[in-house]
Amino acid sequence: MNEEKQKVKMVRGLILFTGLVCLGVLYIKDVCMVAMLALGILSPFIMGGAVAFVLNLPMRFIENKLFGWWKNEKYAGVKRSVSILLALLFAGAVIAFAVGMVIPSLTETLLEMGPVIQSFMQSAWNELQQFLKENPELLEQIPVLEDIKLDWNTIVAYVTDFLKNGMIHMFSAVFGIAGGIASVLFDGVIAFVFAIYLLAGKERLGAQVRRIVSAYLPDHIGEKLFHVQSLCNQNFAKFISGQCLEAVILGTMFTVAMSVFRMPYAVLIGVLIAFTALIPYVGAFIGCVVGAFLILMVSPLQAVGFLILFLVLQQIEGNLIYPKVVGNSVGLPAIWVLVAVSVGGSMFGIPGMLLFIPLLSTCYSLLRENVNFRNKRARAAEAAKKKKEEIPAGRSKKNSAKQS
Repeated sequence: MNEEKQKVKMVRGLILFTGLVCLGVLYIKDVCMVAMLALGILSPFIMGGAVAFVLNLPMRFIENKLFGWWKNEKYAGVKRSVSILLALLFAGAVIAFAVGMVIPSLTETLLEMGPVIQSFMQSAWNELQQFLKENPELLEQIPVLEDIKLDWNTIVAYVTDFLKNGMIHMFSAVFGIAGGIASVLFDGVIAFVFAIYLLAGKERLGAQVRRIVSAYLPDHIGEKLFHVQSLCNQNFAKFISGQCLEAVILGTMFTVAMSVFRMPYAVLIGVLIAFTALIPYVGAFIGCVVGAFLILMVSPLQAVGFLILFLVLQQIEGNLIYPKVVGNSVGLPAIWVLVAVSVGGSMFGIPGMLLFIPLLSTCYSLLRENVNFRNKRARAAEAAKKKKEEIPAGRSKKNSAKQS
């Protein structure tokens, strides 16, 4: 009777799931519209969760290592608050260090570009005059151009309409940009407050989630969900740590190599490449473009040397360091790291690169666990089968001995 109820329940669930899938396919545009609307509404909270996850790494280190001696549960809230504050100060110091290293040098380079551009324009004007002297037939065409009659009223009307429409578009663009900045600031404030709330009460929120899951789902499904969540948490944390370590290694390599070859802006470009390298594989190319531009203002020959140096170090980093450091940190083979970056980048761009490595690592761990479990069960079944075959054989030998 119970088996029949289970079968009816399973069939009912399959019919419901099939119906929902069919409705989703039929109304795919509406589903996508609702999903995008929900994503836009929840984006500050998603961003706040991401910020909380990143800040949780230094906060957990500070709380467990620096304040590990703090055992008084009565002041646990004070310990957590101090740890959050120190984690925020650490993140702010890292950002301030990067900005303080990059912005002043970029500003100085842009200011130095003024005389360079002026010299280039003067050189271009001299070349043009020399070209006209060598080709006097071009000067003979100037009287022909003077004979062309122009309708100045039409030209003035066209220019007036163009300026009028341009002013309207400019004001609308300004208001749009101002509204976008205000929206970003508002979402940023909400995300920051939500992140602090998550960090301050993560244990309480975790207990509440466990109670909800245990109330609405069977125990074996709930335990499986929490196991998957634990794997995701570990893999994402290890991925962020590995990515930061890889960025430091790459930035150090560039700083040392550029210093050895006496290239300008060695420390600046090393720091810039280290921060842009937080984006898997392609981030360092952003630092390469900016670094090559900075060196080009000083010496074009050294800029070419920097590009050659970048290609060499990038090959070493992309094929040896990155798969080993990040792949080992998340327990993913090097080939699968490359697959995750390629697939995630092609589907969702930079966010896809950042998400697919720990996600694929989680799937890889779950698949490995399932394969090991199935192989173990198959070996146990085979051993039990052999044991059953040996028992009748032993009995038949005893019976034959008795008969003899």
